[in-house]
Order: sequence, then structure tokens, then C-alpha cells
Amino acid sequence: MRVLVTGHQGYLGSVMVPVLRSHGHDVTGLDSGLFADCILGPDPDDPPALRLDLRDVTASHLTGFDAVIHLAALSNDPLGSLEPRITYEINHHASVRLARCAKAAGVRRYLYASTCSVYGSAGDELVDENAPLRPLTPYAESKVRVEDDVAAIADSGFSPVFLRNATAFGFSPRLRADIVLNNLVGSAFLTGEVRVLSDGTPWRPLVHAQDIAEAFAHALSAPTDRIHCTAFNIGTEANNVTVAQIARAVAETVPGAKVAVTGENGPDPRSYRVDFSALRRAFEGYEAKWTVVDGAAELYDNYRRYGLTSDAFATRFTRLAHLSRLQERHELDSALRFQRIEVPHA
Repeated sequence: MRVLVTGHQGYLGSVMVPVLRSHGHDVTGLDSGLFADCILGPDPDDPPALRLDLRDVTASHLTGFDAVIHLAALSNDPLGSLEPRITYEINHHASVRLARCAKAAGVRRYLYASTCSVYGSAGDELVDENAPLRPLTPYAESKVRVEDDVAAIADSGFSPVFLRNATAFGFSPRLRADIVLNNLVGSAFLTGEVRVLSDGTPWRPLVHAQDIAEAFAHALSAPTDRIHCTAFNIGTEANNVTVAQIARAVAETVPGAKVAVTGENGPDPRSYRVDFSALRRAFEGYEAKWTVVDGAAELYDNYRRYGLTSDAFATRFTRLAHLSRLQERHELDSALRFQRIEVPHA
């Protein structure tokens, strides 16, 4: 297929593009470049791309594509809580507008990167795609709204699929340090301490970025009648773990690291365990393969190999700090738009 990937210069996009190419797809990117320079290690092999803010996309930009994979978002709960208006503007309104433009341009398949965070505080029982949605943050709420609004425009010629990713982990050439496993391995590597700020009891479903990318590749090729206008949890039950269990896995991986559960941030209400069986039934041959232990080892090896520093960990690879720094340099305005970005002619 000819596939457009929004957010191709982000954490997930930089892993997904080579996976899609390995499946034989012709990939084009679309990104404003907010995180293009957040690189650890060799530069990624980016595809041809539109340098474009998601809020400026028109149907003419999407003409000729068979599918749109929509990853671009403000993917961070603290950032969403700090600037909820911009979170809804980008994550909700621009995402729905992108779907409408895709449909108008004749794009037949729209794969939306949603999140298991939509389940919020779900307790200890496994939740499947029919469970009540209890989003607890503007980020998660924006994902619920997009699923509802895009489902409303689905028809025989426009088939959306909602991939509710578990919490991502794993190395990407455009690293994120503000997701739980990546963060705890970084802390252990840089300080010798696996520092847990909650009480460690919340459940988290985790999934490697490579396994997310393979799920999207399967969604591109799956028969339409299996996936049309359907939500799928992306991950594996084996990676339903508590934050304390994640911390112990990190301590066992990073030599000399010790676990410190401080509880200074109090109990975290976001706790949920997820059922992923619908994914395996619909995507023939798919199985999430990466374990938490494997991911911790991969991260530690790459942090050592490419010389992760404390400054980069805290600023370049932490979403909120990185965007704040761009604003302090007057490269971004208050709406998180680049001051000098040129909008391509359609």
C-alpha cells in the first residue's frame, strides 16, 4: 500500500516506518518536526515527508494514499494537564479533521493510535474492548473523543481502526524518557537508583514499540470485515505488571541498581490490566513478543552504547521539558506552532 504516517519523526513513528517498509509498503511521513532532533544514536532513515503541522492538513495533501496511520499527538499526561486546550485542539479536533480529510481524499483505511489509558481506573480484573471507558486525563479523554467522532463517519468506503496501545517501551532512535520502563532504566543507568514516585501498586500493561509497529502492519493487511470500525487492545497479557514489578525487573538488569519506592506522589489512580485476545483473533499470526525484561536489557545496552547523559535524559528526551525549552528559545509559540514553519502548498 501507499501509506501516510503522521508523527513519523516521533518515538513510535521512528520505529514503525522501517517495519512498514519491511512489509513492502511505500511510506510517506507527515510531521511538524517537534521531536525530529530528539535522537540518541545514529540518525533514523526517514521517508520522504511533508513538513506540516497536523492542524494544517487538507484533503489534497492526502490524495493518492491507500491508508493513513495517525500517530501524531501530544503524547504525555503531564503536558496534557498543563495545556488541556492545546491537547484537545491537536489530539482531538485535528485528528478528527484528518480523518474527514482522508475520507474526502478517497483514503480507504485509517489506523488511529489510541491508548489503553482510556480504561483509567479499572481495578484488578482484565478489561477487554467492551469495558467501560474511564479516562482520567485530558490525553486519555481526547483519545475517547476521537474514537467516537471518527466511528461516526465510517462507511463502506472509509474503514477506521482504533488501536489501543498499551504503555509503550523499548529503544527508538528518537527516544522518550518519560514513559515508565524507559524512565526507570534511565534512572538506574544514570544514578544507580530505580526511583518509583508512586506506591508501586498500580497495574500497567506494557508493549514494545516494535510490537506496536507490527500490529499496525497487520492492521493494514487484515480483511476489512474483521477490523472495520473496531477497537483493538495492543499488547500481551504477560506484560500486565505493577510498577513495583517493573522496577524490580530494571534492578535485576542494570548492575548495582537499587529500588527506591518513595511514594512521594501518593497513590496513582491509573491502574488497569488488559485482555488482548481480540487482537490475536483478528490479526492472524500476530503475537507481541517483547517481555519487560528483554526491553529493559535492550534499553540499558543502548543507553551505554550511545552515551545517554543526565541532561539529555531530563530535557531532550522528556516531552514537557523539550517543548518548554523550544518555547524559551522562541522557536515555538504558545499554541505549540513553530514560529518559522512554512505550510506547503497543496
